[in-house]
Amino acid sequence: MLFGLTLFASIAACTTATPYQPYRPESVSGVHGGYSDQRIAADQYRVRFHGNELTSRERVEGYLLYRAAELSLQQGYDWFTILDRHTEHDVQTYVAPDPLYRPYYGSGYGYWRPYWRYYDRRNGWDVWYPEWGTSFWYDRVDVTRIESFEADAEIQLHHGPFPVGEPRAFDARKVISDLGPTIELPRKP
Repeated sequence: MLFGLTLFASIAACTTATPYQPYRPESVSGVHGGYSDQRIAADQYRVRFHGNELTSRERVEGYLLYRAAELSLQQGYDWFTILDRHTEHDVQTYVAPDPLYRPYYGSGYGYWRPYWRYYDRRNGWDVWYPEWGTSFWYDRVDVTRIESFEADAEIQLHHGPFPVGEPRAFDARKVISDLGPTIELPRKP
């Protein structure tokens, strides 16, 4: 029973987009990914958010901005500017034969082979065997495309009045209030 619950929890964790959480590597149980930050100078940080395969680019970039605002307020600052930013997009494509195509079932089934009867106006009733011709699913492949995003930004923290009209400046409290309702926190186990 315990094994079943553990298996269910690990499968469920794999089917969830990365919530807003400190970075967790894939080897840790739960949903991997999250935010991290590194101090560069007294008022400068490098902030990162790594999403898993189910996390959209918009969510990754939004969570990065939210973390920058949260970090600004935690350090006692009012607003921040983004000095530099990047978003990495990783795509992996897997191609495999269609797992449902099995035209020949072997000796365990008496060498049974599927066939279909159909009516052709020119020839009347006929029999079609998958081995003798191609069907609409013959040689069909299963293509899986997995995307993941990681965003990072170098930010500088500031005190005092917010500069109106500066496109790279963000009011930390406004970012928190605007993005707060969209932030998904990790589920309690």
